Amino acid sequence: MKALLPIALAAFTATAGLAETMKMSVTTSFANSGLAEVLLPEIEKDTGITVELLVVGTGQALELGANGDVDTVLVHSRAAEEKWLAEGNGTHRREIMYNDFIVVGPAADPAGAHSAATAADAFAAIATAQAPFVSRGDDSGTHKAELKLWKAAGVEPTGDWYKAVGQGMGAALNTAAGLDAYIFSDRATWLSFENKAGLELLFEGDPALFNQYAYLPVSPTKYPHVKAAAAEQLEAWLTSDKAKELINGYQIAGQQLFNFNATSE
Repeated sequence: MKALLPIALAAFTATAGLAETMKMSVTTSFANSGLAEVLLPEIEKDTGITVELLVVGTGQALELGANGDVDTVLVHSRAAEEKWLAEGNGTHRREIMYNDFIVVGPAADPAGAHSAATAADAFAAIATAQAPFVSRGDDSGTHKAELKLWKAAGVEPTGDWYKAVGQGMGAALNTAAGLDAYIFSDRATWLSFENKAGLELLFEGDPALFNQYAYLPVSPTKYPHVKAAAAEQLEAWLTSDKAKELINGYQIAGQQLFNFNATSE
């Protein structure tokens, strides 16, 4: 799997003099699931906009927007998004699509996570067994969701069994595969991840694992240089019937990775 680096990825070359280039900070799960490679060429073809992605965790993605380094943001941590908006960094929040989180771990499942009734119970079982657990530890949306579940489980995750790597989802999954450890992942990255080794999907389906992605344009009032018109045009495309068809139709090994749920305004 490609290394997850916080660098700008030029989407595609602009159509002879017609394309406008804009920057969007996005989560690693959006970029590395392969969905970006499906959407970006269609966006450029339909709108003339070349979208450059800055691929980072949610915390960094929002920070790039707060600093005026991008024109818009696509992330998945509602509490952080609402705080960011309240601080005057963006114009609004528009829901685009969702998937879910899952608990992955060794096939032998020494903690019995597969038998848990809830995600919080699965986390509590892992902590009780002190089974190796790899955390992204990077202030991403996935990391924030993981910490929320530890809190729900009444666990302060510390000790040699808990390994925070401070890296993106792909790198964290590689570490978990090497250690035969448990890990909390978004479904899309897990399905697109090739180095599964002895890991399996052990727990899913709890409503607490719902994972919403939202689009947040950066405020042109705070940063007059941002490309607000292009951001508005991109939002219109991402909430269109064509985007719905492409997002819902994107599959790996026969499994749908994302579900479109944008509403018209």
